[in-house]
Amino acid sequence: MPGAEVASRALPPVALYVHLPFCLARCPYCDFVVYAGALARGPRAITDRLYSAVARELELRADGLDERFGAAGEAAGGRPPLQTLYFGGGTPSLAGGEWLERLVAVVRRRYGLAPGAEVTLEANPGPEERGDLAAFAAAGVNRLSFGAQSMDAGELRRLGRRHSPEDVAAAVAGARAAGMASVSLDLLYDVPGQTLESWRRSLDAALSLAPDHLSLYALTLDDPDAEGLTGVGGDHLPTPPGARRWREAARAEQDDDRAAEQYALASELLTRLGYRGYEISNWALPGHESRHNLAYWQRLPYEAVGPGAHAFDGLERRWNAAAPEPYMGALLRSEKPTLPPGGRELIDARTAATERLMLALRLDTGVPASWAEPHSEAFDWAAREGLVEPFELDGEPRLRLTLRGRLLASELFGRLV
Repeated sequence: MPGAEVASRALPPVALYVHLPFCLARCPYCDFVVYAGALARGPRAITDRLYSAVARELELRADGLDERFGAAGEAAGGRPPLQTLYFGGGTPSLAGGEWLERLVAVVRRRYGLAPGAEVTLEANPGPEERGDLAAFAAAGVNRLSFGAQSMDAGELRRLGRRHSPEDVAAAVAGARAAGMASVSLDLLYDVPGQTLESWRRSLDAALSLAPDHLSLYALTLDDPDAEGLTGVGGDHLPTPPGARRWREAARAEQDDDRAAEQYALASELLTRLGYRGYEISNWALPGHESRHNLAYWQRLPYEAVGPGAHAFDGLERRWNAAAPEPYMGALLRSEKPTLPPGGRELIDARTAATERLMLALRLDTGVPASWAEPHSEAFDWAAREGLVEPFELDGEPRLRLTLRGRLLASELFGRLV
């Protein structure tokens, strides 16, 4: 299984994540690093400065990789080209085709892109936000991930989304017309006011568009301020007061049992239609699995740039601070630009092995049975509770989560730490 071994040395990246943080408005449930409103559009917008800073960080990070592993594309001794490139956000489709083309050009020149590399762009479906899909395709994007979130107009309003179900259909049609090789939709369940029947209708409407991939996430309402993630150097931004009030009200309307029913319904429906539930929250038609996200779950090394972005080299996790001015200030200095502020963490061998185990359990390929032996008490409990099941893959005895295990994965993971 790729990525199965715990690294004993730092390794060059197989994937690159580029965080482009702008949104026209910030949704009340969103905890991503997002710069919205006047920062994203209008006379006070900082978009061009930020994109310039991201381009500069790409160059500086590449310099570091050159020193450690050799330049990409060198005939001998250099590092291999990237297998995947992912533009996330925020709403990266706001960047426009010209900026995307410039950033992809830097990546090709400094990191290399393997033949057939997966290049993903996240986009919102609304006409003001989806961007020029043909221009993105011309820049090298071959996979689009649309943040649909729901196909119910009332739910979209409650979530603070700016688009309609009809916009989702138009966005998917536009992606197909642009020649995108793969189209993915994100949907949320356990949404305030959502019922099992409205969730079924939303799924049916999404599936009528024939997406290649679906990501289905339970609405999570975390508190990054309470978790200490928003201070100086933190990788999250403070939660606005209005969003905090929205989340407090929304939590009161969530229901674990209803969420479990919604997940089980989706799993049954998608499996029947030929989608593979290759990860706890992700389903794909054959050949359309997200190769970029698989790199994370297989614990492969990846580089990352942009505010709040996280990178991993097999031994160490690194992240950029989320605040815009320190990020841009470091990178856009007229003399001697520097890497942005942030933090890093060296992963010890025990933590690495536990991470490897939990990440692999998220996948339908599971883990070798031998990996469970040091955690026999936890896995014996999971087997008694019907959370894991044995199976064979290429003749190897393995363990994977059952449907019940996917619903209660956090209970098992808590016993593995």
